[in-house]
Amino acid sequence: QVQLLESGGGSVQAGGSLRLSCAASGDYYSRNCLGWFRQAPGKEREGVAQIGSDGITRYADSVKGRFRISQDNAKNTLALQMNSLKPEDTAMYYCAARRYYCGGTFYSPATFNFWGQGTQVTVSS
Repeated sequence: QVQLLESGGGSVQAGGSLRLSCAASGDYYSRNCLGWFRQAPGKEREGVAQIGSDGITRYADSVKGRFRISQDNAKNTLALQMNSLKPEDTAMYYCAARRYYCGGTFYSPATFNFWGQGTQVTVSS
């Protein structure tokens, strides 16, 4: 089992920045791929960024160049630096872990095994 706990959400004006953190614990070998997802009201959950155990990252086109995902070497902390935020970034953001390696492929939410409870990000215009 893996436990995930997000923090760092909040409200910010368009153009601002936020940094999300996710504290991970539990089975180390079930955290071969970590990711950030988001879900806005009335919309499906979508992938934002993913990082493999080798450090390879993938981003959704909508956040490329604005967001950066990172993890510490022990895979205990996952972060998402969000810059140049837009109102359309408003959503609940979730941290997730996947047992299997993700590499250069952007995997769907259904393939992730463990989830945090989420943290709200609100961007006003």
